[in-house]
Amino acid sequence: MTTSFPHLPWVRTFEACARHRSFARAADELGLTPAAVGQHIRHLEAQLGFALFKRMARGIALTPIGRDYAPIVTGLLDDFAAGTVALFGIHSGRTITLRCVASFASLRLPRILHRFAQAYPGVSVQVQTPVWSDDADATHVDLEVRYGSGLWPDYDAIALSEGISYPLCPPGNAMVGDTSTALYALARQAPIHILGMENLWRKLAVQLGWPEQEMQAGITVDTSAIALELVAAGAGSAIIDAQLCHLHLERGLVVHPGGIALRHEQRHYICIPRTSHITRPEVLVLRDWIRAQTDQR
Repeated sequence: MTTSFPHLPWVRTFEACARHRSFARAADELGLTPAAVGQHIRHLEAQLGFALFKRMARGIALTPIGRDYAPIVTGLLDDFAAGTVALFGIHSGRTITLRCVASFASLRLPRILHRFAQAYPGVSVQVQTPVWSDDADATHVDLEVRYGSGLWPDYDAIALSEGISYPLCPPGNAMVGDTSTALYALARQAPIHILGMENLWRKLAVQLGWPEQEMQAGITVDTSAIALELVAAGAGSAIIDAQLCHLHLERGLVVHPGGIALRHEQRHYICIPRTSHITRPEVLVLRDWIRAQTDQR
């Protein structure tokens, strides 16, 4: 039996309503009246034979089947946009605004954007680098690289890393004897802490079975990039996200002793704001480019 595909404008309207959780905001984005949006949704629900939204006094909410349908629709529209770009290319003169945590921007993004510019010379990328990601001044941002749990209600977030960090030491500190014991001695002497991630040393101590003693105060900084430079300068040891230390390791500026790794829940994510207009094809191309490049290291 052949099932007719839902009318594409109805599908686009559903995607916007699901993303905004509002008929009114979806109407603003699509250039329709709220009544027209409601009509599209009713037609789609009638064709599918299921209610996709619960209508409530103060807005709408996806039904269970609506929640299951939303990522399918989003994926189809993303694939459609990506296929269009692959076949017809990206028009010159387009600008993508990318907001990115500072350490990722300085340590990972240069290589990624250099290769992207070579592949898509007609697309401009404007990079913003707040130290801490929040929603302040986030208007008109097309894409964002964040670090954290991935639980941001106004963003669709895709993980770029596995949540692994490495303890790193200055290259002049040779590991004599047992690696864990030698690292403990170095960490006790001059630990470098990163704001928001001060508990990583404690987690590593538990993982390696170190004695239950408080770490020394050491130096505290607000970005992994500064922590890396301090390690390279011989100021102490730090625990750095694996995504950020490849270049320093390649150049021999820091040492990763014994292959020790610490797993945790914090990681980098590539995010698209749910409150944005329908995602432009070039934004999806850059998102997928960043994902692919971080997979390649």
